[in-house]
Amino acid sequence: MVTAGVYLICRTHPVFEAAPRVQHLAAILGLITLLVAGLVALVQWDIKRVIAYSTMSQIGYMFVAAGIGAYGFAMFHLVTHAFFKALLFLAAGLVIHHLNGEQDIRKMGGLRTAMPFTHAVFLIGTLALVGIPPLAGFWSKDAILAATLADDSVLGWLLLAGGLLGAFLTGVYSL
Repeated sequence: MVTAGVYLICRTHPVFEAAPRVQHLAAILGLITLLVAGLVALVQWDIKRVIAYSTMSQIGYMFVAAGIGAYGFAMFHLVTHAFFKALLFLAAGLVIHHLNGEQDIRKMGGLRTAMPFTHAVFLIGTLALVGIPPLAGFWSKDAILAATLADDSVLGWLLLAGGLLGAFLTGVYSL
């Protein structure tokens, strides 16, 4: 449900393209969303909140893509995001269950030896979220950033710079 707005814009793109200023506004709001949510994720201690704010940040990428007319890339990131985020939430649930309901990440050290499979899948989901090749998150996020670069305007360069900063923030709060 949280990605319904992205899906709606992509499905009704002819209407959206009739108002280019609104389209650019959506891209700018997407950029603000991805940066603010990334910054908020940095200061969270609850594992589920970190993942939830990460979702908000990734939705910002989707709106950036939709705002510059890269609807296919927005939908591609929507689908890849659904898979690696589901993996992260499931792995976080296993960790929380193993720790008897504890959600504070400051109290979650040393679980690699106790939960090696969960560690492996959590690491794969995290690397996909961060955008490390050859995982799906790399291809979808890179396509969005490339689309901002292809929009050779001040807005395109601003979106590229903000998207790269957001990718850096994703790496910091995820790892």
